[in-house]
Amino acid sequence: MESNKVKSQLIEVLRTAEKRFENLVNFPFSPKYIENLEGFEGMRLHYLDEGPNDSNFTFLCLHGQPTWSYLYRKMIPIFVNAEYRVIVPDYYGFGRSDKPIEEEVYTFEFHRNSIIAFIKYLQLKNIILVCQDWGGLIGLTLPMEMPTSFSKLILMNTTLGTGEGVPSQGFKGFRDWVNNTPDMDVGRLMLRGTSNLSPEDMKAYDAPFPDITYKAGIRRFPNLLPTTYDAPGAEISRRARDWFQKEWTGESFMAIGMQDPVLGPSVMKKLREIIPGCPEPLKLKEAGHFVQEWGDIVAKKALESFNL
Repeated sequence: MESNKVKSQLIEVLRTAEKRFENLVNFPFSPKYIENLEGFEGMRLHYLDEGPNDSNFTFLCLHGQPTWSYLYRKMIPIFVNAEYRVIVPDYYGFGRSDKPIEEEVYTFEFHRNSIIAFIKYLQLKNIILVCQDWGGLIGLTLPMEMPTSFSKLILMNTTLGTGEGVPSQGFKGFRDWVNNTPDMDVGRLMLRGTSNLSPEDMKAYDAPFPDITYKAGIRRFPNLLPTTYDAPGAEISRRARDWFQKEWTGESFMAIGMQDPVLGPSVMKKLREIIPGCPEPLKLKEAGHFVQEWGDIVAKKALESFNL
């Protein structure tokens, strides 16, 4: 299998060959790259940038594990057709972005700092944060850092990792499975949580990961969830929770994949209690963890809720 090793600040990274991303179904979007993001010099970050640059709002869509920007293919056209800008980055280790080989590189701060640097690089304002899974675990800690830049939230099956409470059996079981399956089949994993995937969709989710050496980032994420009070990321997440309860005045919209055993209805109920003014959620009876696979419905309902 073709690979492209790159040295970045003494970090060895892999770059997935572009041919792996050719002819993806329902994904006509042009890739964009940042080669020297501040603090991450030498590593290439991929993102999508669709719609008009001068729109009133920018939808910043953050993915989770083990996905990439392909996850948002059903939501992007809805937002663009409403004449808004849509930005969808791939975390380092995911999608078309470069992939450090060593799992130790991936930390809560590594990912969080990269998204902060990314937002600053593009000088994004009037952000509507669209987040699910790790998109929320990271993304929901950002508005307190740049409160004038964020105006609205679209929340899907996610949480804040405050390190309080006991992790669910569903999460612990998934984390154990990941740790025991270092060469996980990403397409099949996606199918377990999303019944409406086609074989072409599964292939697209597999595309970033030609072999086991590319999968350090997806292996690492479940082990980064702050499950104890002093875990990395827990204190930041508690500060974010407190900030939302005391300072947040923006609008929000919540959609719940009701079949998710890990970040489903009970978790989202607790998150809704944190976000002031969060309205009654859209409950998607057949959706599982990857709510974006029902993204056309979610995007339309969110725009209606926001009167956009």
